[in-house]
Amino acid sequence: MANTKLPGLNKVLIVGNLVKDPELRCTTAGVPVVNFKIASNKKFKDNLGIYREEVCYIGVVAWQELAESCGQFLKKGSAVLVEGELRSRLRENQNGTRRSLVEIKALHVQFLDKRTASVSLNEEQSIFNQNQGEDLTDLENSWQEIQNQKSGE
Repeated sequence: MANTKLPGLNKVLIVGNLVKDPELRCTTAGVPVVNFKIASNKKFKDNLGIYREEVCYIGVVAWQELAESCGQFLKKGSAVLVEGELRSRLRENQNGTRRSLVEIKALHVQFLDKRTASVSLNEEQSIFNQNQGEDLTDLENSWQEIQNQKSGE
C-alpha cells in the first residue's frame, strides 16, 4: 500500500464576498496580478438546536486577463464564485519572521452580483471568453444541439 500512487487533485470551488477592494498591480515583467480576500459563510444548527454561523476567510490570487477583469469589476462586498487550486508560499513579515500562507490561485472567477450600468453585455461576454477560454459560438452550438435532441425525443 505504501507504493500506491494517488492521482493529483487540487481543486477548489468557493463562494464568498470580498472583504476589501482588490489590489491590482503588475510584476516587474509587466504581468498583471490581483489579490483579494473573500469571506465564505456557513450557517448550521448546533447540537442544542441553535443556529450558528462560521466564516472562513481565504486569500485569492489571479493573473493576466482574469486579474485585470477582477481589478476592474470587483469591489468590497462583491459576491464571487472562485474556481481554482490551493497554493502555499512563504511570506516574510516586517520583523523578518517567515510564515506559511495558503491561498487560492484562481482559474475562473464568476461575478455573482447583478449587472450594473457600468458593465455592458459585450464586456461581460469578453470576460466570459477570457475566463472560460471558449468561443461563445461553440457554446451556442452545443446548446442548440441539446435543444434539437430534446425536441426529437
